[in-house]
Amino acid sequence: SAKDIKHRLGFFLLKPGTSCEQSYSSGKKEKASTPQKVSHEEVKKWSNSLENLLSNETALTFFTDFLRSEFSQENIEFWMACEDYKKTKSPAKLGDKAKKIYEEFISVQAEKEVNLDSSTREETSKNMQDPTLSCFDNAQKKIFTLLEKDSYHRFLKSKIYLDLVNQTSCTCGAQKKGRSAASNHHNRGTTQCG
Repeated sequence: SAKDIKHRLGFFLLKPGTSCEQSYSSGKKEKASTPQKVSHEEVKKWSNSLENLLSNETALTFFTDFLRSEFSQENIEFWMACEDYKKTKSPAKLGDKAKKIYEEFISVQAEKEVNLDSSTREETSKNMQDPTLSCFDNAQKKIFTLLEKDSYHRFLKSKIYLDLVNQTSCTCGAQKKGRSAASNHHNRGTTQCG
């Protein structure tokens, strides 16, 4: 919902008149798990490519929120599940993990069924007989392409993303210009905007 998105934006954006250092240090006191503030340069990088966006945890959070607002978050959830699956160290766990992903996203009665063509679905189904780390690769590639051609471009034009670009630009622009490299070097323990 819009309320959730607003609440989430609050964690990432600096309030007008608050310096980057103040915001970072006060944020540290609240919760260790609060994500660090995001810079204007970083936000702009998300528009370079979907790979760039997906490799950034903060960007992924915003993108997932956007997809949730469009009721299409199953695609990104499937992509993330595949990424997690590929990191499975224990061969004994592969079968159970593969089955869980298959039943949640690919099977005919899947709760969060992703949009795959019949041949990819069939191939993935066959892979379930002897799951390997690469058994979802083709399906994941298809969903990535779907996200790239469709949702990603809508996200870059969305109010969520454009507001983030504008607000990070307004907040950090003046701060960045006003600081010298020498003072940055001595201000240990602070994060700089960009």
